[in-house]
Amino acid sequence: MATAAAKPKPAKIARAAPPPEAATARVSVGQAVEVLLPLLLLALLITLCGQLLVPFVGLLIWTVILAVCFYPIHLKLQKRGLSNRMSAILIGTLLSAFVLVPTAIAAVSAASSVPELVSTIQTGERQISPPPDRLQDVPVIGPKAHAIWAQASTDLPAFAKQYGPQLTSFTKWLIAQAGGLFMTVLLIVAAIIFAAIMLAYANACRAFMLSLLAKVTGSRASGEHYLDIIGATVRSVANGVIGVAFVQALLVGIGLFVAGVPGAGILSILAMALGVVQVPVILITLPAIVWAFSAKTMTVAIIFTIWSVIAGLSDAVLKPIMIGHGLEVPMPVILLGVIGGVMAYGLVGLFIGAVLLAVGYVLFVEWLNPPAKAKSELGVNVS
Repeated sequence: MATAAAKPKPAKIARAAPPPEAATARVSVGQAVEVLLPLLLLALLITLCGQLLVPFVGLLIWTVILAVCFYPIHLKLQKRGLSNRMSAILIGTLLSAFVLVPTAIAAVSAASSVPELVSTIQTGERQISPPPDRLQDVPVIGPKAHAIWAQASTDLPAFAKQYGPQLTSFTKWLIAQAGGLFMTVLLIVAAIIFAAIMLAYANACRAFMLSLLAKVTGSRASGEHYLDIIGATVRSVANGVIGVAFVQALLVGIGLFVAGVPGAGILSILAMALGVVQVPVILITLPAIVWAFSAKTMTVAIIFTIWSVIAGLSDAVLKPIMIGHGLEVPMPVILLGVIGGVMAYGLVGLFIGAVLLAVGYVLFVEWLNPPAKAKSELGVNVS
């Protein structure tokens, strides 16, 4: 009898391997914890450090700006035989004296005149000289200013009683402005001191900034390139904006003092402030010219007008010479950065806006026209 045919063994059904996504899902939780936890701790550390440094951001920015501006002078003093530390001390001392001496003289003068002014208003013993008749000829404000001045000169106690609330408000505002000015002077002096310390360690600070920019840009050559751009831009703004504004204010002030314009010192400081924020100084010189034609002879008024026009237009000649000199960034780009920076960040925006726009402009130009090394890496024929 034939043996029964052996039944075929059922084929083993191979189990499908679990998809890689499932294996990844099983191990990704642990890996995520190991990766994210250090990142979270790092982010927390950076946040806390930033929170601690926020109150000093303005001071640190001005410190860096002053150190960058006076670094060439620091190098020249070292070449003349001064040590690194002595050069930094000399620069810090001279800058502090330049700020503190005029401030102290103005503060002592103002403080000594306050008691006398209060006593005069309260007792009325000292009479104020009557206003000049030509003040009435000044447009818009002339007649009213003449009437108020005449009242103060004839009956000072009644004048003080009538305008008491206005005088009180003006006094409070003046005290607040004086306090703010005092704190500003202290911050400037502190920035000068820290800038002198930074100059004493200039090589270490430059090496640190170079290492940071090399990490950001990917190469040491690029880091040096952008470090040079930042330094040159800061010095260009300091020379071409603040320096030109100082020269222009000096010229305007000479004309104001020679012509005998009332409040010539304050008007000169306002001209300096307007020049820094890129506002025409005609806002200062035009009222002074109107006053000159009403209070001075025709010859003096004409000469003062000509001088004021020359002083007001001096920035148009000096800015192209000072701004952008030796930079690969055009002058209009620097000026746009200065104006936009002031509008966005205040006075320190003079440098922040110019540096940001200069670096952005260089990056844009290099993106449009990459250097020869970058072209060769991209396979572009540079011959």
